[in-house]
Amino acid sequence: MRTAIYSDIHGNLPALELAIKDSFAVDGYIILGDVVNYGPWSNECVELIESLKNCTKLVGNHEVYFIEGKYGCDNYIVNEFFNHCYENFREISTIKAYEIETQFEEFVCVHTIDNRYIFEDSEITLEKNFIIGHSHSQYLVERNGYMLLNPGSVGQNRKYINEINYMIYDNTTKYVDFRSVVYDIDVVIDKMEKMKYPQICVDYYLKKPRK
Repeated sequence: MRTAIYSDIHGNLPALELAIKDSFAVDGYIILGDVVNYGPWSNECVELIESLKNCTKLVGNHEVYFIEGKYGCDNYIVNEFFNHCYENFREISTIKAYEIETQFEEFVCVHTIDNRYIFEDSEITLEKNFIIGHSHSQYLVERNGYMLLNPGSVGQNRKYINEINYMIYDNTTKYVDFRSVVYDIDVVIDKMEKMKYPQICVDYYLKKPRK
């Protein structure tokens, strides 16, 4: 069996659709959270994920913001994204059903550990194997005999804005296939402009490096 694992889709429907197409021969899916916010298609991404067979959905911090109806931080640009995306969101009851964590093979899957941004070079002591998202960074590291995997971000790559990252895990061979797909980010930016996003939000995408 092969399982596709996605994280940090962030309302980016074209990226999600392409990730699904690229991972066509899989038996199931795990979504590590942050399906919503930033991109123009939070509702559509939630709806598409609901249509996937054998799909486990986990809550991320951005689902929590939407469920609570507030961002609650002083980051101006993220507040601007939240205010714009939240007012058009209608899938609250769906994301309320997302799980906090799940056991998958020998891994605990959760959006992140201790509410931290964990990167490949972060100092962390592991007591079990984890698959996490949140940091938008794709890696596999080992710490004191345990593995930590991050598939990266489907919808908002922080290094190259036009690159989709995800992973496929082969349950039989235990092989981790880190996947990368380049796509047309201008489709996303054009939609943001048509939906009257604040210019600071559009500029955030425009100024990011591309692959």
